[in-house]
Amino acid sequence: MERGRGITDGRCFPEGFVQLQNPNIELMDQDILYHLALGSESHDLIEMFGDIKFVCMGGTPKRVEQFAYYIMEEIGHKLPTGTTLQDISKFSYRYSMYKHGMGIPSVGILLNEVVKLMHHARVQDPIFFRIGTSGGIGVEGGTVILSEEAVNEQLEPCYELSVLGKKVRRPAKLDKKLLRELKSLHHKEDPYDTVTGKTMCTLDFYEGQGRLDGAFCHFTEAEKMDYLQNLKTEGIVNIEMESLAFAAMTHAAGIRSAIVCVSIVDRLKGDQIHTPKEVLDEWQMRPQQLVARYIKRYLQMKGRISFDKSCGSVCVKSPRRFKLVQQESESYD
Repeated sequence: MERGRGITDGRCFPEGFVQLQNPNIELMDQDILYHLALGSESHDLIEMFGDIKFVCMGGTPKRVEQFAYYIMEEIGHKLPTGTTLQDISKFSYRYSMYKHGMGIPSVGILLNEVVKLMHHARVQDPIFFRIGTSGGIGVEGGTVILSEEAVNEQLEPCYELSVLGKKVRRPAKLDKKLLRELKSLHHKEDPYDTVTGKTMCTLDFYEGQGRLDGAFCHFTEAEKMDYLQNLKTEGIVNIEMESLAFAAMTHAAGIRSAIVCVSIVDRLKGDQIHTPKEVLDEWQMRPQQLVARYIKRYLQMKGRISFDKSCGSVCVKSPRRFKLVQQESESYD
């Protein structure tokens, strides 16, 4: 879909605002965003969310809450006295969302409602980030991976969905400029590599990813290794379970997006994750750090924050707020 075009709910939406491709929305008295515990009439979505620029999606409530506090510290944002970070969608019992499931079905539900939320709130030119973990293909654990494109198990860059009993295929595209900008923010002193490549998205954690350690397995170690080596030859650098829907749905909505994962195991060396929890926790911070650098640079370029060189502190020039969204519980991919 071209940016600035699409079906609206009758209001005039200038270019850059998130628009929907569903004429039924304008016929509804209220659009209930059930899984977020929000509604277009029961809540003032423009007041609550109209100032969004970045939407950061992670896999677990703890990871997103951690990122919320981390990004506030990075940009020097302080909560007003007497207030605390609040999970806006805590009463949905499905997702967590901080103002400041795992797999395609879960991320598909979430994105449908978050895109509609952006539309109702009249958000302009948002940027979506998917922050997560993945299994690397010839990539050491701890490596940060930026997805060039998402592909399915047949290595096709498209998301296939059954609609009214018919297969609908949508291209899974990510923003190439955003990818380059993120890659440029890798620091030479970072104690890890940041690489780019294709991400394969699967519907299963075990057999679907060629693991030998599931409850069911009818292939050999040699067959598994041939399969993984072929993936590497085709430019696949990691495997996870959400990228295809994320890339296809943000592209269809005209939203710039990027996927930033960390490898928590090199699948060419094994299936199970033996890395200590404290090391995994540090690795999971690495995609957050890269996204935080992008957000800080954006705010600096817009003149919304500055750095006091005399003391190394951050000064916030604008009360602009950030929102972070969390998907249902995720296991390591």
